[in-house]
Amino acid sequence: MHTSVQRVRDFLTQHGSTAEIVELPAPAPTAAATAEQLGCDVGAIANSLIFSIDSTPLLILTSGAHRVDTRRVAQFLGVGRGKIRRADPDFVLRVTGQEVGGVAPIGHPSLVRTLVDTHLDDYPYVWAGAGLPHTVFRTTFTELVKLTAGEAAAVGSS
Repeated sequence: MHTSVQRVRDFLTQHGSTAEIVELPAPAPTAAATAEQLGCDVGAIANSLIFSIDSTPLLILTSGAHRVDTRRVAQFLGVGRGKIRRADPDFVLRVTGQEVGGVAPIGHPSLVRTLVDTHLDDYPYVWAGAGLPHTVFRTTFTELVKLTAGEAAAVGSS
């Protein structure tokens, strides 16, 4: 098992989650591709996106039906909109230990401040990345907030 996936599995176990990691038949580079393979609504896919605020990482878990609205996020955090920037792949790897396209919301070398899109609460189950582009795990909005020590926030725009 790949190191990134093992760290996610270990994290789930250590935190009392019964979620199991599912390997998809093919890499799923988008929320739509993931949803298609799982047979679920695209909104039930939790995209893990790393941003930088003055070199401090911020993980935003947004519904696959949304794009991150940096204006809303800036207002929520009380920072200037221009301070929130999408992180480059090297920064993402350094912060999460995972490559872009397979970033999980958990299993990082250290805790990353996390915002969880409240739209994900519209679904009984949500699917999040598990460390590689073709691995996911099923959880709930409530468990995702708990596992990530995240903050529920309206972060998206359709």
